[in-house]
Amino acid sequence: MKSHVNFLAVDLGAASGRVLLGRWDGNRIGLNELHRFPNGPVTIRGHQHWDVLRLWTEIKAGIARYAQQHGSPLLGIGVDTWGVDFALLDSRGNLVGNPYHYRDSRTDGIMESAFQKMSREQIFKQTGNQLIQFNTLFQLFSMAQKNDPQLEMAHTLLMMPDLFHYWLTGRQATEFTIATTTQMYDIRRRYWATQVLTELEIPTGLAPSVVFPGTILGQLPQQLIEDTDLSQPVHVITPAGHDTSNAIAAIPGLDYQSVYISSGTWSLMGVEIPEPIINDQTLALNFTNEGGIDNKINLLKILTGLWLLQESRRQWRRKGSDYTWQELLALGEQAEPFQCLVDPDSPDFLNPTDMNEAIGSFCRRTGQPEPDGVGAVVRCCLESLAFNYRKTLEDLESVMGRQLDVIRIVGGGSQNGLLSQFTADVCQRLVITGPVEATALGNILLQVIATGHLPDIEAGRQVLAASIEQQEFEPSSTEDWQEAYGRFKKLKNY
Repeated sequence: MKSHVNFLAVDLGAASGRVLLGRWDGNRIGLNELHRFPNGPVTIRGHQHWDVLRLWTEIKAGIARYAQQHGSPLLGIGVDTWGVDFALLDSRGNLVGNPYHYRDSRTDGIMESAFQKMSREQIFKQTGNQLIQFNTLFQLFSMAQKNDPQLEMAHTLLMMPDLFHYWLTGRQATEFTIATTTQMYDIRRRYWATQVLTELEIPTGLAPSVVFPGTILGQLPQQLIEDTDLSQPVHVITPAGHDTSNAIAAIPGLDYQSVYISSGTWSLMGVEIPEPIINDQTLALNFTNEGGIDNKINLLKILTGLWLLQESRRQWRRKGSDYTWQELLALGEQAEPFQCLVDPDSPDFLNPTDMNEAIGSFCRRTGQPEPDGVGAVVRCCLESLAFNYRKTLEDLESVMGRQLDVIRIVGGGSQNGLLSQFTADVCQRLVITGPVEATALGNILLQVIATGHLPDIEAGRQVLAASIEQQEFEPSSTEDWQEAYGRFKKLKNY
């Protein structure tokens, strides 16, 4: 077995992008950040877009940094992003416009128009996806409704990680896990849901063929090797294109009794199962069936995560108070519990201009006192998020018909010890956190498997268990949590 093999993971998140070095030494996977850069939406004439050309420049800069700092050969590189967003290409493979960002307002109210052509039940039956206004299907439907000339010019649709893989290799393909975020993919038949597209008058031939995680797409072209100062060719390997699926791949101990939470700006909470569950109950509860590793399914719910607190922090910074995360958590821990709660998934919080005002307005509308001070806002956000986890856990157990005993939290949000303890307390479950860098580790792990250095994902998860540190949070029983949870459930109906 070869040791000390190097790979690069390009991970594009909602706030930042990174190029990370993953090193497999025959026993463990190590991770080092080479290059970090901002990745917020760019507003042009009232619409929000991805700044894809700058991101491409940053990706090349990250590859070049590897070449400058490390003399050993690079075996592979793979890209992951969040789901749903896409680029349109013309017949020559060139962009026909700036790709839109999922928070753009063009999809406001669009689902109601779509349901006049095809019912929510019919769409869900074929795709198994949670119905959310920013899903790829509804983004395209909004373009079709407005006779957007970009859609008329389009020859190919590539999801965002697939776009960067295309620029890295010249090959156009759609990776399985990212395809299943679109609401355009028949998760049972494992093929594009052409009937849904036809009913909504969206062109059916835009999406290319689907490949699975761990596919070696090709190699960097010679010009790109020279541009980045690499010494030899490099494989381009699809990890899970969807960052959440990479994170789930990197969860040690994930088993039949576990529920996972990939925690960041969004919280994706669910279970790993062999086949999709598409029925009236999962539709009513708004669960989604997304592609996972080894052709498995991630049955999950997409919940608003730390977005409320991230945006509140940005608002305080704009007003001159630049709190660290440690300072915010300390203030939240000191604040009085259960004074006010919000529904994190309320449309009020999707993209407000002032998050603090949006939280205050929700509290006023629901007959609660507004949070008084920074600590109270922090406490309100974290308690509400923990209660939302409890409600989702109950829904998951109802769908699965069994108890789920352990909650495994990964991603950046797993560093939030206060939220982890709140989650253990309200759910009355053991919470195990880590790895923090689950997405990047999953990306690297799938490249290690694809190149034959590990046999499968089970062996990979065992390797990661030996490579990282995890922390446990035991639940403490308090009646106050249960009483406040009853109040929270009533808020979900507003």
